[in-house]
Amino acid sequence: MLVPSVTGDSSLAATAVARHHVQVHGQDKGPILLLVHGFGSDQHAWNPLLPYFTDTHRVVVLDQAGAGGFDVAAYDRAKYSALDGYAADLVEVCEELDLRDVVVVGHSVSSMIAARAALRAPDRLARVVMIAPSARYLDDPAAGYDGGFSAEDIDELLASLSRNYLSWAAGVGPMVMGNPERPELGEQCAAAFQALHPDSARDFARATFLTDSRDLLTTLTQPTLVLQCRDDVLAPETAVREVATRLPHGTLVELKASGHCPHLSEPAETAAAIRAYLESAR
Repeated sequence: MLVPSVTGDSSLAATAVARHHVQVHGQDKGPILLLVHGFGSDQHAWNPLLPYFTDTHRVVVLDQAGAGGFDVAAYDRAKYSALDGYAADLVEVCEELDLRDVVVVGHSVSSMIAARAALRAPDRLARVVMIAPSARYLDDPAAGYDGGFSAEDIDELLASLSRNYLSWAAGVGPMVMGNPERPELGEQCAAAFQALHPDSARDFARATFLTDSRDLLTTLTQPTLVLQCRDDVLAPETAVREVATRLPHGTLVELKASGHCPHLSEPAETAAAIRAYLESAR
């Protein structure tokens, strides 16, 4: 069981590669993709996408703090109360593996984590792909910004998560996944949420839903692909377009896929959009 540490101790996990259960697939000499899962999942969320890249790319996947095979002894609650802590992990993994010219692909909140990592290590992270991103989930009426959630919505979401995490996860999984005509996808998403320990899930949820990354995006110099889905309850069209607008070198592509997890529901379309973007950049 995961018991978050108040102080943290990096010596408990000798390397970031071990700490985050890093796995490398595909071609040793191929261009590098670093796939970073979002809140409520782990590296296995990328399994449907892997076959579209492992024949040509070196694909690196990992488990973020509190997820999957992450070393529970290394959990530092203070570090993971902010998105910068997760970004620091990505940079550390890249340094240990000496990865350069990396395309980092982030899903959901990990789009903002990827942006932070790219700002920290521009010599290693060359491009960013953001799948269903939002820079701020909370509405900002004064700025005319629609993030999809009112302050009351966020408060209730976090309170519900704290009251009964397993029940919350069972309900939110199908909502996040969308595609109600394919209930097995919603069940899969709910199971992934439920696999997280409630303590780490609460920390990640607060960092996710209470962070405003809008101004940070304006400083990102790397070319960035933004993938937008239909009927996405977590990243509505207004929020995704705000991300693309704020990026100095952003490219927005609208997918036919619906819901918040196109890499799971429509991996072929998602992979095709990423491939087309990378090939156009050659």
